[in-house]
Amino acid sequence: MTDERPRGRAPRPRKPSPAERREQRAAVEDPAEVMEAAARLLEARPRSVAEVRRRLARLGYRPALVDGILERLAELGYLDDEAFARAWVESRDRSKPRGEHALRRELGLKGVDRALVDGVLGDRRDAETSDEHAAGASADVAAATRLLGRKMTSILREVDPRRRMQKAYGLLARNGFSPDVCSSVAKRALATAAAAADDDEAEDDDGPPDDAEP
Repeated sequence: MTDERPRGRAPRPRKPSPAERREQRAAVEDPAEVMEAAARLLEARPRSVAEVRRRLARLGYRPALVDGILERLAELGYLDDEAFARAWVESRDRSKPRGEHALRRELGLKGVDRALVDGVLGDRRDAETSDEHAAGASADVAAATRLLGRKMTSILREVDPRRRMQKAYGLLARNGFSPDVCSSVAKRALATAAAAADDDEAEDDDGPPDDAEP
């Protein structure tokens, strides 16, 4: 009689552990493999030189190979810390306004050289802002005005004027703006919002025109 019991599936080959994969990468001799790994990192998003170095080192590739690949990527124009820093600042100013203190901290964490950061932020300070709500203002004032404008509706829900000021100031401070910018922008923005509210109330109180039909 034949054994009709179902045979079990062949066990799947065991996947190497993260430590074993790092050991395998440490033995890599071909720079092309390291280049491919670096290219995958840069496809996901722009990165600084230090970020790519840290990620490749964490993956286990040998420092000598990594350094060579980073130099080649810089020669090809795929790694450029100054361009990275400028793009980072422009992106923040456009979509997630931050103060200079926060921008400096973020770029420092990305490993961008302090001298490069100084140059990029210096150009930001010198550039004329095109922000219609803060014409002629500094870059930080313009950025703070944009950020506060986006959050003003929720801030105005606070009835207590003192608490309202605290919320506006705290929002700007958490996003890296200096105390002077926090204070001046918060005061001006809240005063503007209050004046607009008074105008709306005045219009509502005017009532219907004299010639309106009953």
